[in-house]
Amino acid sequence: MSARSAVIVDAVRTPIAKGKPGGAYSDVHPVDLHAHALRALVDRTGIDPALVDDVISGAVGQVGEQSTNTARWAVLAAGFPESVPAVTVDRQCGSSQQAIHFAAQGVMSGAYDIAIASGVESMSRVPIGSQYRESVDGQSVLADFAGPAVGQRYEPGLIPQGVSAELIAAKWNLSRGQLDEFAAESHRCAAAAWAEGRFDAEVALLKTDGHGRALGIDETIRPATTVEVLAGLRPAFQNDYFSGRYPDIDWRITAGNSSPVNDGSAALLITSEEAARRLGLKPRARLHTFAVAGDDPVMMLTGILPATEKALKRAGLTPADIDAYEVNEAFASVVLSWLAETGVDPAKVNVNGGALAIGHPLGASGARLMTTLLSVLDQRQGRYGLQVMCEAGGLANATIIERL
Repeated sequence: MSARSAVIVDAVRTPIAKGKPGGAYSDVHPVDLHAHALRALVDRTGIDPALVDDVISGAVGQVGEQSTNTARWAVLAAGFPESVPAVTVDRQCGSSQQAIHFAAQGVMSGAYDIAIASGVESMSRVPIGSQYRESVDGQSVLADFAGPAVGQRYEPGLIPQGVSAELIAAKWNLSRGQLDEFAAESHRCAAAAWAEGRFDAEVALLKTDGHGRALGIDETIRPATTVEVLAGLRPAFQNDYFSGRYPDIDWRITAGNSSPVNDGSAALLITSEEAARRLGLKPRARLHTFAVAGDDPVMMLTGILPATEKALKRAGLTPADIDAYEVNEAFASVVLSWLAETGVDPAKVNVNGGALAIGHPLGASGARLMTTLLSVLDQRQGRYGLQVMCEAGGLANATIIERL
């Protein structure tokens, strides 16, 4: 079979809500939250959903209301024909970015002509970590999800992502001031992007009550955030155990320079170029190059470095060839260490703000970042965009797209 290209016809996301009780989507079932993005994508593109060969979706908390192949229920809730299949994937924070890869690879292989890649996370209804907690004698405890062999290999054991972010800050000698300054700038950029209408084309508002009200902006953006305000926050991951294990750490990761917990969904229509022509669709970008990488699961969040290098090498491009980057802001230290190692111009990175402000609805974030990257390339008339996300377990996905 001859090689085929996969293209992104369009992409859409919800505004991102606080992932806590009282957040804008906390009364919305995650299946319905996900279905909203799927319906909005169909409405925007005019595609007949019966033509979709598969819906591949990311979700991290695959338990409770997000369990049992949640993508299938979202497809049915969106009103798609019963003949449309769906599958839910888990590559942790990069789950819906991996869904994009799988959808595009299916198109390129000839297995699909038309696919949807999407993602959802309702952290208000399925709290973070729910999938790896179990009940013992009526108490909720952390499950041994890695098993004894991994525990022996990485003795004295794996650590929370926030502690990994501390190790990264220490290794790259990032000060508390640098972390807080980066976080404040993320809020400033995101607030400016909303004020200037740069997010308008990528969002589909979700009415959450009978009065037609809908969240009209990403709910965790704080326009008034300053370095001085952030400096008043206490370290979030310091305790006696980890202080004893890492006595040389100057604890500096706080709630302010970490991504918040959030609810949201996003979806992209991915087709072959031939299918797009046949259906009269105008693609926005070509999916150019994919890479996935593994790295130290204790440092955990550094996989974006080999993933970026691998993607650029595979594409035959240099960092200077990329016009816009979306680097997921799981923690400020992750992006700052990536900038230090790659030498990328910060003016090209997360120009409309990042997850520190916009939010990080885990399973939806990969699709959300790609939706925003498409907008940024359009706004800047750029050619190439690169998206990269760190993931639990020391993994990372990188994707390069070419604007059409």
